[in-house]
Amino acid sequence: MSAETYRDAWGIPHLRADTPHELARAQGRVTARDRAWQLEVERHRAQGTSASFLGPEALSWDRLARLARLADTARRCFTALEQKDPETAAWVRAYTDGVNEGLTETTHATSTHPTSTHPAPEFARTGLTPGHWEPWTPLGVWLATHILFAGFPAKLWREHIAAHLGPEAVGLFAADGPGTAGSNGWLVSGERTTTGHALIAGDPHRFIEDPGVYQQIHLSCPEFDVVGLAVPGVPGVAHFGHTGTVAWAITNAMADYQDLYRERLRRTGAGVEALGPDGTWHRAARHTETIHVAGEDTVEVEIIETDRGPVIAGGPEGLDDGTPAALSLRYPPRVTADLGFGALLPLLRARRVADVDRALDAWAEPVNVVQAADTEGGLLHRVAGRVPVRPAANGLRPVPAWEPGHEWTGWHTPPRAGLTEGVAVMANQRGPSTPLGVEFAAPHRADRITALLAGRERWSASDMPTIHTDTHLASATPLLHHLATLTTETTGTTETTGTTETTGTTETTGTTPTTATSPTTATTATSATSPTIATPLTPKAAALRDRLLAWDRRMDADSADAAAYAAVRSAVVRRLAAHPALAPAAVAPAYPEVLQPWLALVPRVAYALEHLLRADDLYGIDRAATVRAALEEIAGRPPAGPWGDTHRLAPWRALPDADPAPGDEPGLSGDHDCVLCTSAVPGLTDRAARGPAARYVWDLADRENSRWVVPHGASGVPGSPHHRDQQPLWLDGELAPVVTDFDRLTKESDD
Repeated sequence: MSAETYRDAWGIPHLRADTPHELARAQGRVTARDRAWQLEVERHRAQGTSASFLGPEALSWDRLARLARLADTARRCFTALEQKDPETAAWVRAYTDGVNEGLTETTHATSTHPTSTHPAPEFARTGLTPGHWEPWTPLGVWLATHILFAGFPAKLWREHIAAHLGPEAVGLFAADGPGTAGSNGWLVSGERTTTGHALIAGDPHRFIEDPGVYQQIHLSCPEFDVVGLAVPGVPGVAHFGHTGTVAWAITNAMADYQDLYRERLRRTGAGVEALGPDGTWHRAARHTETIHVAGEDTVEVEIIETDRGPVIAGGPEGLDDGTPAALSLRYPPRVTADLGFGALLPLLRARRVADVDRALDAWAEPVNVVQAADTEGGLLHRVAGRVPVRPAANGLRPVPAWEPGHEWTGWHTPPRAGLTEGVAVMANQRGPSTPLGVEFAAPHRADRITALLAGRERWSASDMPTIHTDTHLASATPLLHHLATLTTETTGTTETTGTTETTGTTETTGTTPTTATSPTTATTATSATSPTIATPLTPKAAALRDRLLAWDRRMDADSADAAAYAAVRSAVVRRLAAHPALAPAAVAPAYPEVLQPWLALVPRVAYALEHLLRADDLYGIDRAATVRAALEEIAGRPPAGPWGDTHRLAPWRALPDADPAPGDEPGLSGDHDCVLCTSAVPGLTDRAARGPAARYVWDLADRENSRWVVPHGASGVPGSPHHRDQQPLWLDGELAPVVTDFDRLTKESDD
């Protein structure tokens, strides 16, 4: 036996080989057979060449990839890996050899491998031919996938909103931002399960892509036997895995580990110089690169790198609109030439929690909170990843490169935590990673999971979907409180701020006490609590208000009340964003297009709505009148159907359908702050681009009792029977069984 490929009923690949290297080769090969188009898109995105076949829509990303030196950083990291850890480097090389073999099969379809006889139709639509994967390409894919995870563009938003509204606005708008990836994860110790062994469950929240961002896979060789969720294009199982005796899972720690520096640049006869913190000008590295754009002229990009890092926005002549600015990005792999790939093989070989713990000491990025358990009762709850030690100001906004005091001086020791009453819950809220971050998710998902777990003394693997699919929306409280204060009669009223509300939880600001004000204490010279004369609600508005106050706060797809609440919420968001006090912030600086989602006002208002409705004052905005007007608006034009009619899945596809039909994608339950986190952008769209990119339950009593599901299926080829066969399970909150017994699988090939 060199390598064997088996499939289960869902088309999930199960691979068996004699050595880890042969297994890596087989993993690369089967990934290319199943997901050739996805792999090629990711390779081109890592190189900054995707516009060559995707067109001008991909140009902004390609610019960022080139300017941030993603491919060059990946090359550096692989070269360093070869020197420090030649075994892992050879293992990665074996994976890319397999990818290249699989891509060749896709290009020259044969009857030997059924999946290769139907190559992805996107190749024909674009005229793209699969290219060659270099040994460093998986590192580039990993880096490109996660470069925006730490949310460094949020520093531009904080600077922008503070310039318009003052420093207290930073805390007021602190929230889980538009581009941030989150997750739910919970660890239940054996004392709280029906088997006496631990359970780990959760769901990573990412942009839902088609093909999906996670690949269910089973990797078996004499050294290890692991099931887990792999990242297509990267060998092994990094984030979610079960070796039979130990299992692990992650959530985004919301750590801040990337910095932006404002640079002062000048051109000289020899090139470009940057002013350093020592007061002298230093030569910056400079060259130009050309980006090919399908259907358009090529674009030349000037690449500049200072002692801080590559310049990702602006330059010696400023931004595109002439605003004098240049921003460099400092990120750990560019500094250390280490992406943490040295952790991947030790994770596969892990037998106990202590093995996982040691492996994660080599982890670099993204920075995660990890939960692990083993069959002997071992438990682990820790942060893994590399976060630089530097002044607090670096975490809040771009800092001046020419001033001393903003240097990196070392690395934080990753924090650890324990369990409370036999459970540990992480949902991107403040927790063990608090000292390493600035902004965190609101605590609603974590609080709800904790409450649900407390409601039952013993849990089994089959019980976990009830938590995965919970749709209670705690963040509805402030808006419902405002609705409750509206009257049907003409009276003098004062606006209520919600500060006495007891059923909601106010999120902490995520900023240091010396640099930001709590959301409940933001003030301006104009008070919003002065008496106003309220006009009476119309009968339709009064009826809608009463209906919403009686609503069970569940964002179920078949709920008309959930649809009505979402409509009123969106109307409130739009009206707040359009108010003269906030509207000027809608004009963002001329930063690159790829960074603009972090600077858009309406999403920021939407995700910070709790804070904005609860603050003692909101820059003179009469929120009672705003809520009243929104209620009247929706009462006059109520939603035509339930929440799922408009709250539909909106998956990202590199090559969108030519004529997409609005009703083609399924309606969804859930919302941004539900445990079932399906994120729309109130005020802009009800469609959900983000949601559970997978769900899993790892059972330490019996791995065969574990379960998993992805939004689409194991195959990335449209028309394949396994392209979307898991979607009904995903929609219904059900999970597919994890099968590891090769006698129960169907053999596909020997390679």
